[in-house]
Amino acid sequence: MITRYSRKEMAGIWTDEAKWETWARIELLACEAWAKEGKIPPAAVQKIKTKARINPKRIEAIEQETRHDVIAFVSALAETVGPEGRFLHMGLTSSDILDSGLACQFLRATKLLEANLKALLKTLKTLAKRYENTPMMGRTHGIHAEPITFGLKAATWYAEMKRQLARLAQAKETIAVGKISGAVGTYSQVPPSVEKFVLDKLGLKPETPATQVVSRDRHAFYFNVLAGIASSIEKIAVEIRHLSRTEIGELAEPFGKGQKGSSAMPHKRNPILTENLTGLARLMRAYAQAALENVALWHERDISHSSVERVIAPDATIVLDFMLSRLIEVLKGLQVFPKRMKQNIEASRGVVFSQEVLRALIEKGLSRDKAYQIVQKEARNALQNGADFRQRVQKHLTPVQQKAIFNWQAKLKNIGRIINETIG
Repeated sequence: MITRYSRKEMAGIWTDEAKWETWARIELLACEAWAKEGKIPPAAVQKIKTKARINPKRIEAIEQETRHDVIAFVSALAETVGPEGRFLHMGLTSSDILDSGLACQFLRATKLLEANLKALLKTLKTLAKRYENTPMMGRTHGIHAEPITFGLKAATWYAEMKRQLARLAQAKETIAVGKISGAVGTYSQVPPSVEKFVLDKLGLKPETPATQVVSRDRHAFYFNVLAGIASSIEKIAVEIRHLSRTEIGELAEPFGKGQKGSSAMPHKRNPILTENLTGLARLMRAYAQAALENVALWHERDISHSSVERVIAPDATIVLDFMLSRLIEVLKGLQVFPKRMKQNIEASRGVVFSQEVLRALIEKGLSRDKAYQIVQKEARNALQNGADFRQRVQKHLTPVQQKAIFNWQAKLKNIGRIINETIG
């Protein structure tokens, strides 16, 4: 599925070319900052900005020899500039470029995730309003509890995703941090003023204090927020899967013309889209765990985090963006079957009114324990033997009580208010 992912913008953030363009921008901004400090002639900076070119083949060739990606990049970039290339990377260490560049990539990726999450919220809001008055059975422990509406279920999804959007904004702020402070973050070779100039231009804040790297607790928090969003997507996906089961049949995923569900059984219509989302959520939580493992580095830095981030940074952002797009697709094409929802409510044979009957018996003077025993016995009789719960308990109730108790609308009377308060 991911190989056919159509949102090229997200994948494009993580290409080598995009990475090198970001690195080049950081190097050129550092030269500008040094010129303001009077350490590089302005004419040299202008030549660097005019002549600097990214040569992928040359970068790769140098890296084959040096076994160092940043040295290879800087060397190849300097070759395109000429003598003025000697001013590139002045006072900097590799992680100044790597970590500041990675933060820029995360910022761009997060903006795309935010846009997709907002689109999902819009879709959920539409569902909540459309099915505000569509009754269905609420279930706890997988067992019939009391009726709700499908609009209310969609509103709970909306509220959760709105919280996730707020968390993503916090994660974006946490990750939007870079450093231009040298080998161990002490500014021994580069003044804080250079860092401020560069990071301000990039839209980043400085790590305070940095070591050789930006602290990885920031990245761990970011990936855990992404995993949390994926888990909320999974929550919706699992619910759709459950409600699509043959014996429930209240929902169905979109099913394309010509689509087939099974190579052996032509009748099958499997919920493969939401099953796919469930599996990818597991992957996202694994990425979050890997990010947590990156927090503890040796002393001021080692590179054990680097190999992990080269995998999880592009993968996690691309996968989550795919998941959001996929869920929007599912929800927009979701088939809802109100008649089946009603049939499932009626299949309870009235036992969902057990709370009302219990209260009525207590109000008549029975002890709570005695009333509970009566109601429980008649409810089990209805469910196990096919008896009608209302008929079984009417001998304990007055006609007025019966009319008041067995009222579906009374159970749903507050749902419209709940939904309106939730979605605004």
